[in-house]
Amino acid sequence: MNNLLPKPKLSFWQIFNMSFGFLGIQFGFALQNGNASRILRTFGADVEHLSWFWIAAPLTGMIVQPIVGYYSDKTWCKLGRRRPFFLAGAILSSLALCFMPNASLAASIAPPLFIGAGMLMIMDASINLAMEPFRALVADNLPDSQRTAGFSIQTFLIGIGAVAGSWFPYILAEWFGISKVAAEGTVPDNVIFSFYIGAVVFMISILVTVFKTKEYPPAEYEQYHGKNEEVSHGLKDIFKDFAKMPKTMKQLGLVQFFSWFALFGMWVFTTDAVATHIYHLPITDKSSEAYNDAGNWVGIIFGVYNGVSAIYALLLPYLVKKIGRKQTHALSLFVGGIGLLSIFFAPNKEFLIFSMACVGISWASILSMPYVILSSSIPAGKMGIYMGIFNFFITVPQIINGIIGGPIVKNVYNNQPIYAIIMSGIFMLCAAVSVIYVYDPGSIKIKHEKI
Repeated sequence: MNNLLPKPKLSFWQIFNMSFGFLGIQFGFALQNGNASRILRTFGADVEHLSWFWIAAPLTGMIVQPIVGYYSDKTWCKLGRRRPFFLAGAILSSLALCFMPNASLAASIAPPLFIGAGMLMIMDASINLAMEPFRALVADNLPDSQRTAGFSIQTFLIGIGAVAGSWFPYILAEWFGISKVAAEGTVPDNVIFSFYIGAVVFMISILVTVFKTKEYPPAEYEQYHGKNEEVSHGLKDIFKDFAKMPKTMKQLGLVQFFSWFALFGMWVFTTDAVATHIYHLPITDKSSEAYNDAGNWVGIIFGVYNGVSAIYALLLPYLVKKIGRKQTHALSLFVGGIGLLSIFFAPNKEFLIFSMACVGISWASILSMPYVILSSSIPAGKMGIYMGIFNFFITVPQIINGIIGGPIVKNVYNNQPIYAIIMSGIFMLCAAVSVIYVYDPGSIKIKHEKI
């Protein structure tokens, strides 16, 4: 290990191009997060069943990400190591984005609700296929001293893409006059066209990364990371590596559990929470113009949190330098928790801009700081597989929330989804406390390097 060469530092534009595909991924992801509940409600889902349909997404991710991570560690072809997975995920995600809002066209095959839920599952699997190797690529190519900057630029591009994806339905309806109301059981044109545009943006941005990014070929990679002497046992290695996961990864798992339980509740229930608590609509309303106005406004405020995250991401390296990795993440999560709790006290829809700005601070940190901390504690040759296994701590809390969230809203909260948002705020605060107890070995090393 002492004979390893130091990895060369990359320029700003090299890091930027390496992460540019995330702009398209998050454009599509934002369209999914902001509109999936509305689409499923349009196709006939009751609010207490929404979380059950959303389970398909994290369940698929839990299966797909470790497998993708494992094979991306073992892959090398003319296109590279991680890039083949980016390209395959982009093609499948673009197709799913085009088909999901048009699920009613397949009504002769199955009910649109189930077609839509199936497309949600396929879309999430495809996004995971494209997204998971991006985390590993940053760790592959950047030295420790540039990783905070690398993940921050990645998060900045995530924010830009997510703002665009979140706002497009509103922009198409209010600025270009595209219809925001449709016949019962069909999705409005402004949402459909937004998904089409998302498919194009997704594909183009991934192609930029594929053709503008260099990956180290195996011989050169070994000079920086060393040779992996372990004998491969196929997919059995996933279970073996899971059992051997580092202490830091286990501790971050608890932080991720609280964080992603909170985020899942926010994504699933915000539209109906805003419709009932802010717009004062009955819970049975799922197709009126006022309900679609609420859905469009949720797209706007989701865009706000993503926009704030893009800006805040650029500040993360400076905060880390001043107060440390863990403290930066804890502070960010605390602000996000306060933002979610403040939704209950919102006097009008405009106040939600403040609430979601706070969530944006939390979101930027969630997308970068756990990976910065984790990447310093796992073997370089297993970066892909451990990034994939780490996804368990993202998907499991979403699955648990998906199973219990809807019944809790119906039976405990008396069909008032605003209380699901309060619960999300409480869980976010729990995440802020738990991160203080994480062991961060890289924080010691980084003090001796120039950031």
